[in-house]
Order: sequence, then structure tokens, then C-alpha cells
Amino acid sequence: MFEQIFQAVGEVNQVYTLVDFYTYIKGMEYLICVGFFIAFHSFYKYVINPEEKDSAR
Repeated sequence: MFEQIFQAVGEVNQVYTLVDFYTYIKGMEYLICVGFFIAFHSFYKYVINPEEKDSAR
């Protein structure tokens, strides 16, 4: 399953109908959103570090 997903990420798909286009874009949008949420969580943990706040007082 993961192998098919990773092979399809960089692949350019030919779409023939509007429904196919929306389905393809929706899949890419979900991947972008998941990547953003992971990056945001990591950035938030980096910026808000409770150990450094306590030692600064």
C-alpha cells in the first residue's frame, strides 16, 4: 500500500473529467495538510520549550 502511494506522489496523472481532477487534487491536499500539521507540531515544540522557560526565571 505505501509503495503505491510513494510511487504515485511524483507521478503526473492525466485526468479526463472534472471529477477525476477534483479527486486527484483532494488527495494531494490531504497530503499537504498532514505535512503541515506535522511541521507545525514540531515547530511549536521547538518554540515553546517549557524547560527553557523555567530556567530563565
